[in-house]
Amino acid sequence: MTIDTFTKLKNDASKFGLLINENKTKYMMCTRKQYRENKLEIDHMSSESVQSFKYLGSTVNQNNTIQEEIKERLIAGNKAFCANQKMFQNKLLSKKSKLKLYWTLIRLIVTYACETWVSKENIIQKLVIFERKILRKIFGSTKEVKGVWRIKINEELDELIE
Repeated sequence: MTIDTFTKLKNDASKFGLLINENKTKYMMCTRKQYRENKLEIDHMSSESVQSFKYLGSTVNQNNTIQEEIKERLIAGNKAFCANQKMFQNKLLSKKSKLKLYWTLIRLIVTYACETWVSKENIIQKLVIFERKILRKIFGSTKEVKGVWRIKINEELDELIE
């Protein structure tokens, strides 16, 4: 970033009442050539180079893999489910309402920016496993004729959500 570009950015930001914190400004080089210098000095302020940062919930780094992104998304989905677990365990809510809550709260967190992912079989499999785990918790187990409880099989879950 040149000095002129940064000055213009700073002026444009100030028009909208935004301030650039000169002590916390960080940058990440996104070129094929990696520079060894970790400091960038513009207008007597220095910035620090970083290897990764979080933007809109996605971690961006120079060698970010889809596997890491999926792992972080699944962790965020588990956190969202645990945060709302009382709603999903509530007997007063219907299973249809719980499904709508799942689709609007948790599934969107897990699949955010999925259009940018490369659809590999193992990624799809991880997402399907996560979804089935949540659906089994929503629909509960099934009581057999002899009074034995068992978890629902995948075909039963598919019938219930369709």
